[in-house]
Amino acid sequence: MTRTITHFINGEQVAGTSGRTSDVFNPNTGAVQAQTPLANAAEVDKAVAAAKAAFPAWAALNPQRRARVMFRFKDLLEQHMDELAELLSLEHGKVVADSRGDVQRGMEVIEFACGIPHLQKGEYTEGAGPGIDVYSMRQPLGVVAGITPFNFPAMIPMWMFGVAIACGNTFILKPSEKDPSVPLRLAELFMEAGAPAGVLNVINGDKEAVDAILAHEDVKAVSFVGSSDIAHYVYETGTHYGKRVQAMAGAKNHGIILPDADMDQVVRDFLGAAFGSAGERCMALPVAVPVGEKTADEFIARIVPEIRKLKVGISTDKDAHYGPVVTAAHKARVENYIQMCADEGGELLIDGRGLTLQGHENGFFIGPTLFDNVTADMRSYREEIFGPVLQVVRADTLEEAARLPSEHQYGNGVAIFTRSGRAARDFAASVQVGMVGINVPIPVPVSYHTFGGWKRSAFADTNQHGPEGVRFWTKIKTVTQRWPEGDVGDQAFVIPTMG
Repeated sequence: MTRTITHFINGEQVAGTSGRTSDVFNPNTGAVQAQTPLANAAEVDKAVAAAKAAFPAWAALNPQRRARVMFRFKDLLEQHMDELAELLSLEHGKVVADSRGDVQRGMEVIEFACGIPHLQKGEYTEGAGPGIDVYSMRQPLGVVAGITPFNFPAMIPMWMFGVAIACGNTFILKPSEKDPSVPLRLAELFMEAGAPAGVLNVINGDKEAVDAILAHEDVKAVSFVGSSDIAHYVYETGTHYGKRVQAMAGAKNHGIILPDADMDQVVRDFLGAAFGSAGERCMALPVAVPVGEKTADEFIARIVPEIRKLKVGISTDKDAHYGPVVTAAHKARVENYIQMCADEGGELLIDGRGLTLQGHENGFFIGPTLFDNVTADMRSYREEIFGPVLQVVRADTLEEAARLPSEHQYGNGVAIFTRSGRAARDFAASVQVGMVGINVPIPVPVSYHTFGGWKRSAFADTNQHGPEGVRFWTKIKTVTQRWPEGDVGDQAFVIPTMG
C-alpha cells in the first residue's frame, strides 16, 4: 500500500488540497511507494503566512537562543542518523553509506550555524568624526525560501535553512518531489529541537509551487540548486520580482592527471568521484584529462579492471559501491547520453547499459560506463550527464588540459593530480572554475568556507553556506550616531564623576 506524504505548515503535517500528486518510487524495485502532494499557490500562501507570523518573534530572539535550537537540532540529527539515512536511501537510491554522508555534510552546516552569535556581528568604528561613532548591524530579511534538488535531500536543505534560520529568518522549503520524506522529517526534528511553529515550513510541489514562491511579495530571498536552465529561470524570475536570489546549477567537472601523479591514488579517487552515488552529484568527477599519451594509456590500463570490480547493488546492500539512479526517466536520460557519446565517436570501453539485478529486475540500475578518446566538440562532453559515466579526454600538455575546464560552459569544480607544487599553484590561480581540488577529487569546501561555481554553474553574487551564506541571508543597516551634551527631556543629564 502506498503511503501519502504531507506538507509541513506552521508546525503541523498538512494534507495537500490541490488534487494533484506525484509518484515517489523505490528506485531499487521500480515500484511506487508513496504519493506526494503538489501544492498550488493557495497552499504556498498558507505556508508563507505562517512564516510571516512567526518572523517577528523569531527575529527578536537573541542570537544565542537561536543557536541553542541549532545545538539541539544537531544532537537530534546524530541520534536519528540511521533512520534518516535509511529513509533517504529508499527514496533516492544511493547506498546507506552515501546517505549518511548526505546527512553528515548537512549537519556540519548546522554546526557552523551554532556560531551565529559571532557570525552575525556587525562592525563598529569609534570616533569616525568629532564625537561620532559608526556601527553596522546584520539583520534578517524576513520570510525566505529554498528550492532543493533530488540528489542531496538532506544536505542541501540544511545548507540553506540552517544558516537562514539561525540569522533570524523564517523559511519555506520546497524540496524535490522525487524524494520528499527526509526534508519533512528534518522539519519535524527541528520543531522537536525547540523551533517555534512557522519558523520552518515544507511545501511539496512542482513548477506551480516554485512560481508561487518566486512571485510571492512576502518572500524576500530564494536559494536554488538544480539544473542550469531551471536555475537561470529561477534567477531571472525571482530578481524580476525584486528578490535576492542565488541559483546554483549544473556542472561538468574535470580531473587533470599530470605524468607525475600518484596513479594508485588517482585511480582510487576517480572510482569514488566518478561513480559514487551513481554519479548523481554536481561535484562528481565525470571527465578525466590525462596529460600525455603515456599517462593516458596507463590510466586506462589501470582503471578498466578496477571499474569492472565495482559492485552495483540495492541501496541497503552494505557491499555495494553504488545503487540505482532516482527514476526510470533519469535512467533513460543517462542511457541516451551513453548512446550519444558512442554515436559521436567516443570509444566505449565499458558499457553499463542493460544491467539488471536478480529479484530487482525493474530497478533503475546503470552499470559503470567508461569512454576513451572523447573530444571537446562532442555534445555528450559539453552537457551534464549526471550518471555513472566517465569520459576520458586526452591532452598533450598541461596548457591544453587547463583550457578544457576554463572554456567549458560550466565552472563548478575541477581537480588536478600532481606532485608538482608549482604546477598545482599556477593551475589553481588561473583556471576559470569556482572550486579547485589539488589531489582532492571532490573539492567541496567545508561548512565554514563557501560553496559555489562560476559561469553556467551559478547565477548569483554570493555562495552557499559559510560566511557568504550569512551575508546572503541578512541585510546590513549602518548607523551613524552623535550624542550632544545638554538636556535630555526635562531633566539635565549629568555625567557621573568618580568620587
